[in-house]
Amino acid sequence: MGKNISIIVAIAENYAIGKDNDLLWHISKDLKRFKELTNGLTVVMGKRTYFSLPVRPLPNRTNMIITDVEGEVIDNCVMAYSIEDALNKMDTGKENFIIGGGSIYKQFMPLADKLYITRVHKEFDADTFFPEIKEEEWELVEKTDVTDDPQNDFTYSFEIYERK
Repeated sequence: MGKNISIIVAIAENYAIGKDNDLLWHISKDLKRFKELTNGLTVVMGKRTYFSLPVRPLPNRTNMIITDVEGEVIDNCVMAYSIEDALNKMDTGKENFIIGGGSIYKQFMPLADKLYITRVHKEFDADTFFPEIKEEEWELVEKTDVTDDPQNDFTYSFEIYERK
């Protein structure tokens, strides 16, 4: 049985996702959606993403950290030493969420079944970008526009894509 792999990410119009190992915006509704979608499931991330989290490990989730330092251990986390190792350790039958960073997204993009995208309708200066979502590979199955968030000076959309 294959692994159920989903990517969850917030991206700007220019596919920007981060700068200096930090997010480019603060969207409370996006953080709430992230928490609801990933609650009780496995979240998979690179080590820099893990150390950028305000709370570590993320509560009520299995936190899987991918590192290339063989034998490295981070308390209360599942360690994976390659993409293949991560795949082997993922939950079978439940959704596994890839939560970053840039190189982890790039490596899992061909393996993902579903994308949960928060698309920020603005361009940002960044040093980390998400891979292009190609129309021939992905179908947009759900979209909710948020145009009235008083916390931000931009609009955004919650989008869900499924692999064609």
